[in-house]
Amino acid sequence: MPTDLPCVVTDCTNNIAEEAKYLVGVGRADCTGPVAQVPLMGYANPNQVGGGLLSRLYSRAFIVAEPKGSKRVVFVSADIGMVSQRVRLEVLKRLRSKYGELYRRDNVILSGTHTHSGPGGYFQYTLFWITSKGLVQPALSSIVNGIVKSIDIAHENMKRGRLFINRGTVENSQINRSPFSYLANPESERNRYSSNTDKEMVLLKMVDEDGHELGLISWFAVHPVSMNNSNHLVNSDNVGYASYLFEQEKNKGMLPGEGSFVAAFASSNLGDVSPNTRGPFCANTGESCDNPQSSCPVGGAAMCMAKGPGNDMFESTRIIGQNIYLKAKELYEKASQEVTGALSSAHQWVNMSNVAVELNATHTVKTCKPALGHSFAAGTIDGVGAFNFTQGSVEGDPFWDQIRDQLLGEPSNETKACHKPKPILFNTGEMSRPHPWHPDIVDVQIAAIGSLAILAVPGEFTTMSGRRLREAVKSEFDSHGTPGMNVVIAGLCNVYTHYITTYEEYQVQRYEAASTIYGPHTLSAYIQLYRGLAKAINATQELSPGPEPPLFNVTSVTLLPSLGTESAPAKKTFGDVLEEVRQEYQEREVAKVTFVGANPRNSAENATQHNFLTVERYSNISSSWRVVLNDASWDTRFYWSKGSRGQSNVSIEWHIPAGTEPGVYRLRYFGHYKKRLSFLRVITVPFEGSSSAFHITAP
Repeated sequence: MPTDLPCVVTDCTNNIAEEAKYLVGVGRADCTGPVAQVPLMGYANPNQVGGGLLSRLYSRAFIVAEPKGSKRVVFVSADIGMVSQRVRLEVLKRLRSKYGELYRRDNVILSGTHTHSGPGGYFQYTLFWITSKGLVQPALSSIVNGIVKSIDIAHENMKRGRLFINRGTVENSQINRSPFSYLANPESERNRYSSNTDKEMVLLKMVDEDGHELGLISWFAVHPVSMNNSNHLVNSDNVGYASYLFEQEKNKGMLPGEGSFVAAFASSNLGDVSPNTRGPFCANTGESCDNPQSSCPVGGAAMCMAKGPGNDMFESTRIIGQNIYLKAKELYEKASQEVTGALSSAHQWVNMSNVAVELNATHTVKTCKPALGHSFAAGTIDGVGAFNFTQGSVEGDPFWDQIRDQLLGEPSNETKACHKPKPILFNTGEMSRPHPWHPDIVDVQIAAIGSLAILAVPGEFTTMSGRRLREAVKSEFDSHGTPGMNVVIAGLCNVYTHYITTYEEYQVQRYEAASTIYGPHTLSAYIQLYRGLAKAINATQELSPGPEPPLFNVTSVTLLPSLGTESAPAKKTFGDVLEEVRQEYQEREVAKVTFVGANPRNSAENATQHNFLTVERYSNISSSWRVVLNDASWDTRFYWSKGSRGQSNVSIEWHIPAGTEPGVYRLRYFGHYKKRLSFLRVITVPFEGSSSAFHITAP
C-alpha cells in the first residue's frame, strides 16, 4: 500500500485466525446548547424557535480498539438534527490536536439521531442559515464540545471487552410516508420484502471481559418527528426517549444523564419513514389524505398532517420510544452472537456534483450540481411546507419560477437537464453568496468491526435506497472473501446532503426526491463509491483521499437577538415566585410553578454544566432536601416566555408519574441574568428560586 494513504484506509485484512478481544470504551456528554430563541433544526420552520427544555441532548461515543495494535474505530451518535460538515471538521481538528493521528477522518464516524427539536445554526452552507438565523456559535460550540468530551470519556474508560450482535423486528412504530414513491420501484424488487419500511433493528451489545455491562448501539430506521413543528421545547424525540429509558434502567439510582452505561439509538435509512403511525389526515375535516399529492380538498397540502399513536405529541413520543426501547431490551438480553475479527476503516472525500457513474458496460451517467425541487417546499406529512406547494410536482410553477429568477437567478440549462424530471426551485449549486449554498465535497466512509460493517452515509436514504446500498456492499464483501458481514447503515453522518431516493422514486418527485440534491443518479453514485470503500477494506482497491472540503472563515453570522440587560418587575427579584404550586398533588397530576425568570441563553453561554431545574424530596431521616429529578428528566418541562422591558417568566412543570413515592417535594429553578455595572461593563449573575413545599399523597 502506498505510504501516502495511511489515513484513508487502515488495516485492510480480515483473516484473523484467532478470536480478537477488543478494548472498548463508552462515553456520554451534554451537547444541548441554547434552549431559547434559536430556531430548532429539522422542519425548516422559521417560527419554530426554542422556548424551553423537555429533555437534554447528549453525544454518545463508543471506541473499539485492537489491544495489541493502533487500529481503532470511533462511533458517535449525537442527539442533533444531523452532523454538519462544520461540526465534523472542527471535531477532527480538536481530536488531532489532542491525540495526534489516533483519531482520524477514516476511523471516526459522527452520526446525528435526526431529532427535529434541537437547536440549529451549526452549518457553514448558506441554505441552512435561512431558517437557522445564521451560524449560531453557542449552538455549534455546544455540539463540538459535547462530541469531543464524549470521545474523551470513552478514551479514558477503555477496557478489555466483548461485543455481541443481535437483530429483530420492531412492530407498530413506523409507516412509509411516501408510499406512492415506493410503489414506483420494480414490482419484482418490492416482492422480495414484506413491508415498505425496514422494520429490522440491529443491536451491538458491549460488555467488559468480566461481563459487566458497558453500553449498546441500536440502528433502526424511523424519523424522530413524534414531536411536531408546533413544539418549542428542546428534546431528543422518540429515539432519545428510548436512550433515556435504557440508561435509567441500567444506571440504577442515578439521575438522568449520569451513570456509566451508555445506550445510543442511532439513525439509519429513515428517509421515507415516519413514526406517525395513524397516517395522514386533513386537519380541518378529519378525512384521510393518503394520496399521491398528500393534499386535502379544502386547504390543500398545508392541511395534510400525519398523526402519531398518542393523544398528543408528548404521548406519541413516549409510545414510539418505548416500543423501540422494549425491542432493544429483548435483543440486548438475548444477544449471543459474538463479533470477532480485525478492525478496519476506509474514507474518501468526493465531489458529488460531478461523479461519473457506470450503469453498465455501455452507459455512463453523471451526478448534478446540487438543486432542490418544487416539492421540497411542500414539506411532508410530518411537517407541512408553506404557500401552495404540493408533493409530486414534476412541472414548475410560472409564478414561483419568476420570483426565483428575479431573486436568485435562473438555473442553467445544464442543471435543468441534469435534474429532470425535477423542476428546480433553488439552484443551490450555482449560488455562492455569501458562501456556497450547498456542499459539493462529501464524505463517504465505512468502518468494519470484525463481522460488522457500518456504512456512514451523508444524508437520509429512503427504505429501498438503503436496501440497495446494503445489498451492493454485502455482495462486495462476499465476493472478496469476507462472507456473512452484518452491514448496517448509519444515517445523517459527517455532512448533510438531504435525501437519497432510488432512480424510480426520483421520477415521482415527492418531497424526498425533490430533496435528492445531486440528481436522479445520486443513489447509483453512492453504490459505486461504497463498493469502492468495501474493496479498499478488503485490500483489493486503493483509494485516493479525494478533494478536501472547505472550512469557511466565518465564526458567527446571526440574526439572533442580542443578549441585553434584564430586569425584574417592581418589588420582585429574579427567582421570586409569581404563581405558586398547590399544597397537595397525586400521581398523574401536574405540579407547576412560575418564577421571575431570565433568558436561558445566559446560562448556556456562561456555564458548562447547568441544570435549569430540580425536583427535590425532603428526607426526614437526614432533615435535608435530596434531588430526585433534574432537567434531563422526561417528566419535567421548563418553559421560558419573554415579556416586555427586559422581563421574562419561567414556568416549571412536573408531570408526576404513577408510582411516585408519597412525601414532601419542592421545585427549584436556576438561572443567570445580565446586569449592567457601567456603560461598558455588563456581568452575568447567577440566581435561583424555589417553590413552596408540597405533598404528594398516596392514590
